[in-house]
Amino acid sequence: MKIVFMGTPEFAVAPLKALCEDGHEISLVVTQPDKPKGRGQKMLPPEVKVFAESRNISVYQPKSMKTDEAFERLSAEKADLFVVVAYGKILPQRILDIPKHGSINIHASLLPKYRGAAPIQWSIINGETKTGITTMQMDDGIDTGDMLVVKPVDIAFNDTGETLHDKLAKAGADAIRETICQLENGTLDRKKQNDALSCYAPMISKDTGVLDFNKDALSLYNLVRGLNSYPYASTFYNGHRFKVIRALPIHENSSGANGEILSVTKDGILVKCESGALLICEVQFEGKKKMPVSEYIKGNKIETGIILGG
Repeated sequence: MKIVFMGTPEFAVAPLKALCEDGHEISLVVTQPDKPKGRGQKMLPPEVKVFAESRNISVYQPKSMKTDEAFERLSAEKADLFVVVAYGKILPQRILDIPKHGSINIHASLLPKYRGAAPIQWSIINGETKTGITTMQMDDGIDTGDMLVVKPVDIAFNDTGETLHDKLAKAGADAIRETICQLENGTLDRKKQNDALSCYAPMISKDTGVLDFNKDALSLYNLVRGLNSYPYASTFYNGHRFKVIRALPIHENSSGANGEILSVTKDGILVKCESGALLICEVQFEGKKKMPVSEYIKGNKIETGIILGG
């Protein structure tokens, strides 16, 4: 099958690799423009572009998909199918309708739950124990098209945004393989989504991760692991912001104010929450590397009784 693949981050590489391995003709990869990254703001290509070029696949990086130029460029491919994975731009309906079999999206949730930009992180933040991959026939809504193939994935209690990302990337590769096989065999079963069961997973920002110790310890633990490895949860110690890399919920109630540092040991910084306490095990202060609390306190003092937060 002749396919145009659209995707940008590392999450999209596994499905693209699977399609290549299955012998499909990937005539073009569409990805976002190179962007400046890191302290030096060096222009770096998206991960999908790096993979595509390693396979000698042509790459197209339009600034907008709403132009006649983009429409004509994609129409010229005469593709059977567009496959879209975390591309990062809204596709107009006229683009979606170009190929013979339309456009199929690989979405990292069990639709209709967690439509939107950050389903992996929000599924953990909200304490879900199961998520998955849904392939979907794209329409002009945000993740509202007919469901095609569903691959459930369990969320372990210690899963982070990073580990779940890797599980779902593999499941995404399996799902698109199965979807295209069924499409070719004429056995693909399209199911309408129940909009009444939908919920939205908005974009994540640094402010999403600010810890509110007026919440229970389990909720904060879920926030910490959901935002690992980007952008990480954070709080403030004496006005200095630091990232919370790892933490554990402690199911004990102690006296003191919410956000108060109850103890500091090699195991971590124990902070009172509305219910229970959060044991902060690994941190990154501004200008320093990530390190376990046991290492950080060897050269830095963390005082008990301090209230964390802004």
